[in-house]
Amino acid sequence: MRFSMALAAASVLMLSGPAGAQEAAPVAAASVPVSDWRAVPAENLLVIDTNKGRVLVELAPEVAPGHVERMRLLAGRGFFDGLVWHRVIDQFMAQTGDPLGTGEGQSPYPDLKAEFTFRRDGQTPFTAVAAPAGAVLGFLHSLPVQTQPDAFMATTADKKVHAWGLYCPGVAGMARDEAPDSANSQFFLMRQPYPSLDKRYTIFGRVVSGLDVVRALKASPNPDGIVTGPDRMTRVRVASDLPVAERPTVQVLDTNSPRFRALSDAARQAKGADFSVCDIDLPVQVTGAPAA
Repeated sequence: MRFSMALAAASVLMLSGPAGAQEAAPVAAASVPVSDWRAVPAENLLVIDTNKGRVLVELAPEVAPGHVERMRLLAGRGFFDGLVWHRVIDQFMAQTGDPLGTGEGQSPYPDLKAEFTFRRDGQTPFTAVAAPAGAVLGFLHSLPVQTQPDAFMATTADKKVHAWGLYCPGVAGMARDEAPDSANSQFFLMRQPYPSLDKRYTIFGRVVSGLDVVRALKASPNPDGIVTGPDRMTRVRVASDLPVAERPTVQVLDTNSPRFRALSDAARQAKGADFSVCDIDLPVQVTGAPAA
């Protein structure tokens, strides 16, 4: 089955603070200055319409170019239309992309080489928010990332350092078999944080709108997560493949903006020693066409 079943039984490692800890106040989109918004390019916006509502995923080609290209290809050919969310586990993730609806199917295209990590240089659009010993936490656009410090770039032949996405809520990953290079068409969206997946499953993007829809998908009460009477995707397209009149427009708080710096500082102060990059929720505003 695509996606190790051992993970279904593993305990979920929640990254929230202890009971009663102060929470950072959410930021209302209306309070964000116009100059602090960043538009998500249409070619990097995956529009997933489901029977429960619309989910918008910002793709991250800097992180996993091969997997992003596969998602664009399959979406453009209508491969995902009508497929079910066959494996959904509460407090974990929702999985789909199998034409058989059993966890055993895949697309007719070859399996993909794993992209668990990527190389980052000074030109990579990365914003740091914390620097624990020997590491840096931050964002690449909307994706939470951990990386080696910039100072290490001077010691490497390519002047780059290792980096990887973090499995926070909404992060989009590729399912696979036990073999690292076996991802194909099945993917999953995180309903909650699950750090034990970091650097083990390729991340290709993050939900920027519709996490409530992901969490509303019918979940299985069984340990294997296989759903009886599952929800389904009705249409999946990259926004750039849609007619202009049907494209949603998405703007996310720019992580280079002063407003983001204030937001991240507030989250760190509220959580204290329990702070995680997953605690930062980026304000988003969506305009344009409604769900199909």
